[in-house]
Amino acid sequence: MQGAGYDSWMMTPDQWCETTWRASPGSFVALMTLYESNYIRLGWLCGDLGALAACATARIDAAMSLDYQIEERGPYTSLLRMRLHASSTEGASGLPDLYVRIYHDARVVEASDVRIVGHEAGPLPVAGNELGPRWARNVMLNKWLEYCADRGCRFLPTATNSTSMF
Repeated sequence: MQGAGYDSWMMTPDQWCETTWRASPGSFVALMTLYESNYIRLGWLCGDLGALAACATARIDAAMSLDYQIEERGPYTSLLRMRLHASSTEGASGLPDLYVRIYHDARVVEASDVRIVGHEAGPLPVAGNELGPRWARNVMLNKWLEYCADRGCRFLPTATNSTSMF
């Protein structure tokens, strides 16, 4: 994307995230690669993740917008609440409401909580060990970020952004 002001590392295709050995889906190695892919994809939308404004909104299309609000900001991590909004109340059910933790020093992003608007709160239904729910949340975040990026959703840098921490 020419002229958008994003650093070249933020436009790196996420399929080129390397693993040190063959990783099977749902494994710890694959999960860490997924976190790295989430970082890259969130960077596509937000630009410099170390210099995020306290809140921002981006239009996906005429009927939908995406917003984030920083819930916590620390020296090495930030917690964002990201929500998708529909223009009409008819389309509001089933939209994601996520809490996303950015690990700035490790350059990874983890979906720490996923809620679906209009559905009873609770974890995503996944069987298995602790990796199962983490895998499900983060695959959902990964696909959602890709969906938003594919539709041209971008949080453009504004004068209210803080300076980069990293």
